[in-house]
Amino acid sequence: METPATAEELPLVLTLFPFPHIPKIKEEFSKKFTTLFNKPENSISLQQFLTTNPQSPSVRVLISYPKTPVTSEILNCLPSLGCVLTVSAGTDHIDLVDCRRRGIAVCSAGTIYSEDVADFAVGLLIDVLRKISAADRYVRAGLWPVKGEYPLGSKLGGKRVGILGLGSIGSEVAKRLEAFGCIISYNSRNKKLSVPFPYYSNVIDLASNSDVLIVSCELNKETFHIINKDVMLALGKNGIIINVGRGALVDEKELVRCLVQREIGGAGLDVFENEPNVPKELFELDNVVLSPHKAVLTSESFEALHELILANLDAFFSDKPLLSLVKND
Repeated sequence: METPATAEELPLVLTLFPFPHIPKIKEEFSKKFTTLFNKPENSISLQQFLTTNPQSPSVRVLISYPKTPVTSEILNCLPSLGCVLTVSAGTDHIDLVDCRRRGIAVCSAGTIYSEDVADFAVGLLIDVLRKISAADRYVRAGLWPVKGEYPLGSKLGGKRVGILGLGSIGSEVAKRLEAFGCIISYNSRNKKLSVPFPYYSNVIDLASNSDVLIVSCELNKETFHIINKDVMLALGKNGIIINVGRGALVDEKELVRCLVQREIGGAGLDVFENEPNVPKELFELDNVVLSPHKAVLTSESFEALHELILANLDAFFSDKPLLSLVKND
């Protein structure tokens, strides 16, 4: 009978947040790996924690999340690191260039969240167009019997929807909105030959030919503030912006200004530039729907994420192909 490995013999995994949460995954995880956890309540920085912890040189895998950047300084503290697993679909919080230089593999959440985020994007759009949240507040405030009928909303069917980033999320959004009778066009790094929708290489041209812009692309140096003042003005005073990507894809100051001055028609925002801080000017606007970065948050997606991370860990320590490897060109 094989003797179970002791905690000291198990591979060491550093987690930057409490993981795993799901009991059956937690039990399996604890049998295979030893966890080094930097508790959020620590008064010292992650770099200080790693510098002073004697286990840091033995860490083989880092499980990260977007609120804690994985910088070259952090990587310097982890000389045995071979893989970074992030719980997000995006990797803008990870120094991919330095990971490539050091031969460190990076895995994302892949397409785990795509359907949930697409559902949420469509939900935000319907809410903005039909004024669902605003009408709910109107009823709860007792204004219906006092002020009478609530203002008209706008139909979704027939709207021209421009999708910025036709990856796994954007494609799921397009699939859903086609069923509503929307007219889809898109902008991506490259034209997709297998896609029947009109392609615009310029985001301003996409905005000029859209009633709605749905932002679902990756955040990087090229896409930072890709939705700027010129794009918003091209979208027009009836246009709507839905952002389920990253907050910094949109120039937030210009967005607030355009909304307050009615230079665009409305917005549905799940992400912001300085989370959890949201511009207070947006709180008073009934043509804006706000959400606390929760498009990915479903019990189903979390269970699938846990299973994916465990499968990637098993693959890494078995020297097998990783399931959601980020192409680090």
